[in-house]
Amino acid sequence: MMFVHMIFSRRDFARLAVSAAPLARAFGKMIDSKINGVQLGVQTYSFRDLSLDDAIKAMAADGLGDCELFSPHVEPGGAKEAVSFWEGPPKPEAEKAYQQKITKWRMSVPLDYFKGIRKKFDDAGINIYAFNFSPEDGWSDELIDRGFLMAKALGVGLMTSSTTLTTAKRMAPLAEKHNMLVAMHGHSDLKDPNQFCTPESFAKALAMSKQFRINLDIGHFTAANFDAVDYIRKNHEKIVLLHLKDRKKNDGDNTPWGEGDTPIKQVLQLLKANKYPIPAFIEYEYNGTGTSQQEVAKCYRYCKEALA
Repeated sequence: MMFVHMIFSRRDFARLAVSAAPLARAFGKMIDSKINGVQLGVQTYSFRDLSLDDAIKAMAADGLGDCELFSPHVEPGGAKEAVSFWEGPPKPEAEKAYQQKITKWRMSVPLDYFKGIRKKFDDAGINIYAFNFSPEDGWSDELIDRGFLMAKALGVGLMTSSTTLTTAKRMAPLAEKHNMLVAMHGHSDLKDPNQFCTPESFAKALAMSKQFRINLDIGHFTAANFDAVDYIRKNHEKIVLLHLKDRKKNDGDNTPWGEGDTPIKQVLQLLKANKYPIPAFIEYEYNGTGTSQQEVAKCYRYCKEALA
């Protein structure tokens, strides 16, 4: 039975590789950030203080050739404006105006715009492995559907999503209509049963659609007091992407890598030893002392040392 699961999993990754491989890769122009058999990359949210063009430059400078594209990076105002509403005191009027602006843009932007975004990454030698698009409970089906169309225009076969169980159920028929994999991303809010936090919540999503998979954030999973190594070992055939960060248990803080409770080194060693074809992407979220480019570079070095 395990053998069948592994075949199914490798078909997932073969499918994603075909959908994501640009022409530049065929000519050897892509940045190679696979270390001892483990594909490493970065969530562009890590460069949320930068414009898209500067984030691409930072990724290239750090030597990271695979990424998960954070949707606000390609939207008006960029990632910096989107993230500003998550930090500091609430700004309800400003956030409402921002959401109206972004919704209008999402529904009207020509899809060829995303082909241009893909070209920027191809020209820099960076592969877009997944498009991170996270619908909220109040969104219309039409708006959620636009996310799938954007992902297709970017040339990717995987959408990652920080959403709720309620909205995931609405996403299921759209994922099947577009024949696209959707990987649910978890957090650590155990008080809200509608959030993806627990192994049970991920299991509920997998039961909703044959297109659903798991984007396991090992930092959040640890902060929710679950064992990431054990979970990956038992569920690797349904995991298509890992987020790497370090957090303390008991819903604790993000920390510089090596100072929290997250078993980053053990997870990377597990991928290496078992040859699981699961990419592991850096998500820089702690308060660093350097620039985002410098801090991501530190995290990348940490991964290289763990895989040596």
